[in-house]
This record gives sequence, structure tokens and C-alpha cells, in this order.
Amino acid sequence: MPPEVRAVWQVARYLRERVDGDPHLRDLWIGGEVSNLTVASSGHMYFTLKDNGGALNCVFFRNQNMPHRKHMQSGVSLVAHGQVTFYAERGNLQFMVDFVQPAGVGALQAEFERRKAQFEADGLFDDARKRPLPVFPRRIGVVTSARGAALHDIQTVLERRWPMATLMLQHAIVQGDEAAVDIADAIRSIAPKGRPDLWPDVVIVGRGGGSTEDLWAFNEEPVVRAIFGCPVPVVSAVGHETDTTLADLVADRRAPTPSAAAEMVAPDRVDVARRVESVRARGLMFVSRRLAQSSQEVDRTITRLERQLPDTRPLHRGVSSRADSMQHAVHRSIVEAREQTAGLAAQLRTLSPLATLDRGYALVNREDGTPVPSNGDVEAGDRVLIRWRDGTRSATVE
Repeated sequence: MPPEVRAVWQVARYLRERVDGDPHLRDLWIGGEVSNLTVASSGHMYFTLKDNGGALNCVFFRNQNMPHRKHMQSGVSLVAHGQVTFYAERGNLQFMVDFVQPAGVGALQAEFERRKAQFEADGLFDDARKRPLPVFPRRIGVVTSARGAALHDIQTVLERRWPMATLMLQHAIVQGDEAAVDIADAIRSIAPKGRPDLWPDVVIVGRGGGSTEDLWAFNEEPVVRAIFGCPVPVVSAVGHETDTTLADLVADRRAPTPSAAAEMVAPDRVDVARRVESVRARGLMFVSRRLAQSSQEVDRTITRLERQLPDTRPLHRGVSSRADSMQHAVHRSIVEAREQTAGLAAQLRTLSPLATLDRGYALVNREDGTPVPSNGDVEAGDRVLIRWRDGTRSATVE
């Protein structure tokens, strides 16, 4: 059977698929010496990374090489990160670089710096997005191992400083290959999306001290992204004071230890009580001072008004004098009226028919009370009333 003749593009595509699809050729750190460095007008860098056993063509694109140009010189030993690709159009196998570090830097430190630069470029570390911590938290979330010393330290500090807050623990594995995913899941679980009624006011994420390898889970992208996406402020407390992780950089606040994180999120109840008493005392002093000032202002206003008003004493004396004169005049008028009334009363008594009766005479009236002035005004048989000084009698005319 004759051999099959394949097209170049078929072989090139096969090689590209094999190389690009191999997970072992992605996310690589390769160390070597830079040679044949060329910077194209586009800003892309092309060079060879070599050692005593081999050489590898490399490309470092402009949008990624800008922060690293100070390290890029022929003859310099570097540690580069990237992935191996097959450029089918030219039939070249090349190492696509996205980050470099000077040689001598450990692999973990180089990876730390690479990830730090990546997250910083994505805006995850911007100070403008960092949120203030609540002053008086009611619920404090903690993401750590339920069996670790960090949890005990946090509980001890919270019970002493702010026991009225509720501690919400979300257990997570904090070391090992599965730790990063577990920590990220715990952060998302303690503040579930769309359920603000279940959220704590603040979250502490951390663990106790350890080696760089022990703390490495807090440098992994799932943890960093979970902290960045947490809807409430996050305090990172990983390891000891000298340890720094990417979780520390993305968190809203960084605490050197778990105990310090607890002190950071929880106010001291003794200090709060002292401040409240101080505010109360200052308030009382302020009110007292304002009352005294107001009283003085009122007194000054009264004095000023009294000075501006005319002197009313002469007017008062004039009014009193006129009142006395009017009183005397009224008294005289009353006396005179009484005297006149007495005279008129005497005259009336003189003219009154009753005075005639006092002298022994009598008055004759009809039964309806009308007087009978003469004898001709009555006839025999009429009933009349006869009035004397001391009484009245009825009579019949004969």
C-alpha cells in the first residue's frame, strides 16, 4: 500500500494541537540566559532562552513586557513564566512569556511576584475600592480551620472586647492542595450572593503561622478573587507579622496576626463605655453652659430695653394725681346726688297721697284700683275699697 502524503498544514495543525493541548506545557517556569534579544517596532520582544543543554525561542508581547524591560538584556539570566506554543505559519516552537524575574529568585517567590503583578494590573489591589470596617459590628464572620489555634485566639479577643457580637464560623481547610478552593467556597458561603440578611458585618480570613508553602493557599487565585468579590469588608490575618500573602493585598484591611484581626474588627467595650460617659458629661456641661449664657443674654436684653424705654415715673405720678382727683370728684358727685335724692324724696312724700292718710284721711277706689274722686262717680250698690293709713276695707255704697 503506497504511503499517504500529508499536507504541511495538516502536520502543522497536528503539532499545534498536541503542543497547545498539553497541560504540561502551560503555566511553566523556565530558567536560562537571554540571547539574541530583539525589540520590534511594535514593542514585542523576541529572544532565545538557553542553557548548556538547549535553547528555546521566546516571544514577550508588548502589553506584558512593559514592566519588565529593565530585566531584559542579552546575557542576563532570568526565570521566565509562560506557555509553549507551536506557531504553525512558520513552523516554529516558541515559549510565549508573560512574566520574568531575575535569576536567583526562588520559584515560589517568582510565582508570587507574577501573580501579584497580574492581580495588580486587574485592579484587585486598588486602595479606592477598599471599604472601611464597621464601628460596632453585630455579626463577625470567621473563615479558618475549626481546629486551628487562630480560631481560639480570635474567640478569646472577641469575648474580652466585644462579647455582644455573634461569631459566625465557616470552617475551611487552610493548608494543602485543596485548601485554596475550600477557602474560596467558605468565603462565598459565609456571605451568600443575594442574601444580605444572612451576611456578617465583617469577615476575618486567615490562619496561624507556617512556612511559605504552608501559607501558599492564600496566594492562589480562587482565594484572591473570592475576597475581592466578598460583599462585606474582609480582614486578612495570615501567618505572622512578617508574612505577606496576596490575600493580605486584596483584603480591605490586613492584620499581622489573627488576634490582631479580632482587635481590629471589635471595639473595646470598656473604651466604648468610657467614651459614652465622656460624651454624656460633655453634653451636660454644654447644656449648662448654654443655659447660663442664655440667662445672661436675657438679663442683658432686659437691661438694654429698660435703658431704651422712657422714664415713666412722671407719667405714673400724673396718672395717680388724676386718679385721686377723679376719685374726689366722683365722691362729691355721689354726695350731691344723695342730697338731691333726699330732697326729692321729701318732696315726693309731701305730695304723696300716703302723706294725706297719715293725717287721718282715707282714699276711695273702685275694686279695679281706680280712684273715686267725687260722690257722683259711684251709685248705690257699687263695691269700693277704702284705704286708711294702716289698712284697706271693702264697702258697698247705699
